[in-house]
Amino acid sequence: MKSWISKIAVALVVAIALPVLAHADTWKIDPMHTSVEFTVRHMMISNVKGQFQKTTGTITVDGNDPTSAKIDATIDASSIDSRVERRDADLKSPNFLDVAKYPTITFKSTKVEAAGPGKWKVTGDLTLHGVTKPVALDVESSGKPIQDPMGNTRAGASATTKINRSDFGLTYNKVLESGGVMVGDEVAISIDVEAIKK
Repeated sequence: MKSWISKIAVALVVAIALPVLAHADTWKIDPMHTSVEFTVRHMMISNVKGQFQKTTGTITVDGNDPTSAKIDATIDASSIDSRVERRDADLKSPNFLDVAKYPTITFKSTKVEAAGPGKWKVTGDLTLHGVTKPVALDVESSGKPIQDPMGNTRAGASATTKINRSDFGLTYNKVLESGGVMVGDEVAISIDVEAIKK
């Protein structure tokens, strides 16, 4: 159910990389100002939202060419938070993410393409629940990098994508008497990233 979130991690790193690449060689994702959120259908009548609390990663770029960006992001699978303790325990169990066996969700970019002013399409390999699949993220820059009160150079971006959890072996579900299922297969991922120039 929350496996889709892993994809979020991917989008997250991507979001940061794109707007930053034209300004520095290496940027580090700021976990305190980065969010990876997911939305999944519950019992076919409502949406359940959650997020991963711990995301780290780096973006490296050659010169000022955005398409040369290399994104490497990691999400702590056990940091999943859906605001319900019992549900979180289930999401961390072998029913879903199985965090004891697969403690992290990773994303490594393979291609970055321009998709309009301040926008990019980032393709990469997402590894979730021990399965690696290619995913594509729609990324948009938050604007030019700025300098914070501490003298650090920061940049931000947002990214979105959708994945099917079943593609990553996350197939656990329950059939309802009405004929539907407890948890939807499609997971929508939304990422807001802030990165600091190293």
